[in-house]
Amino acid sequence: MDELLHPIKQFLQCETPQTWIDAAVDPENLSIVLIDHLICELKAAQSAMFLIRKYAVDKDSADALLEWLKPFETLIYKREGDWRTLPAKNKLTKSVIPKSNSPYGQELIDKMVILIKEELHHFYQVLEIMDEYGVEYRSITPCRYAKGMLRHVKTYEPDAMIDKLICGAYIEARSCERFAKLAPHVDKRLGDFYISLLRSEARHYQDYLTLAEEIAGCDISERVTFFGEVEAELILSDDTDFKFHSGVPNNS
Repeated sequence: MDELLHPIKQFLQCETPQTWIDAAVDPENLSIVLIDHLICELKAAQSAMFLIRKYAVDKDSADALLEWLKPFETLIYKREGDWRTLPAKNKLTKSVIPKSNSPYGQELIDKMVILIKEELHHFYQVLEIMDEYGVEYRSITPCRYAKGMLRHVKTYEPDAMIDKLICGAYIEARSCERFAKLAPHVDKRLGDFYISLLRSEARHYQDYLTLAEEIAGCDISERVTFFGEVEAELILSDDTDFKFHSGVPNNS
């Protein structure tokens, strides 16, 4: 695990504060941690799906992708459907045809399809754990974290896409780091689950970063550093809204 986390720790500009870990392992916060984790998995799949739809496929394929994701979104946003049927619906393949004028289309599709399938598998696994722990899904307010980074994304292409990929890398890296921080302090069932997520989350961060570098075709270290500073500020500053990616808990 140390070998897996070493590049993550080098990439992130700060570690998760102990005060966040203390709050996250408080039994009173178990439901919010699991529910927000569930939503994070869906949002990660949606973000990857958005990148494919916007940058790599034609309209027909984009519409088909939206339809494919609908059962997962309907479960959360409309509270409709049986979560136990979701594994049978997670059948996305790489056979989506990229736009002919998209030089990075297939590369983007290949990486993002794997990521989407894994995030939705994790989504189902969190639902299983919530069922085991007797945690019912409820609507919660969105965390400031992702929005706090995305507000700095440039408005013109391809810089906007590159910035979004860098943000995706930070979100995945932080998730990986936090799972590792939490694992030793929760019960074995939950701890084993968090450890099982580390390898895929670590690969997701690398895939986002690799795509950003390949699409840019030049040195992006300045933007990576910039978003690293933004991300660290969100993690280290006071935050009154406790969530999986929130900052330092402040209940005042």
